[in-house]
Amino acid sequence: MKKYIIKFKTVDKSPKPVTFKFSIYSGLGGFITITILAFLTKNLQLPFIMAPFGASCVLAFGVPESPLAQPRNIIGGHLISTFIGLCCFWLFGNQWYSLALGVGLAIGTMLLTKTTHPPAGADPIVVILGACHWDFLLNPVLSGSVIITIIALLFNNINPYRKYPKYWR
Repeated sequence: MKKYIIKFKTVDKSPKPVTFKFSIYSGLGGFITITILAFLTKNLQLPFIMAPFGASCVLAFGVPESPLAQPRNIIGGHLISTFIGLCCFWLFGNQWYSLALGVGLAIGTMLLTKTTHPPAGADPIVVILGACHWDFLLNPVLSGSVIITIIALLFNNINPYRKYPKYWR
């Protein structure tokens, strides 16, 4: 038990804070992206936005160098997790165990496919609680995650001190 408790003790400190300029630029990227997704949703009468996309923007613009923020992770993570959530919903309905199974399977599958994207871990909860249909995979999941990625590609690379993505595969 003592060995277990000792694991809680650390000597490392939080990473050095980013600059004010970096923070503002990152926030602007998220603002622009959610503005576009919300505008498309309102004016095209199709869903392009869901709650986990806010967290995807934190990664895509706040830590664009992170492996979790790369295009394959944003798009693949959301698609895989949503698909798993839909399968759990259509097989088991809106049950406590379908929520747990959806999230657990999504985490494991994202790790195995190298598409880990933490915001996508919420997708099974979204689709199960929302009683979503299969077209949810296209709109908002695929369309929204592709739009986030395209904006991240364009916006992050305008800044001469950023390079996005770090990798595609």
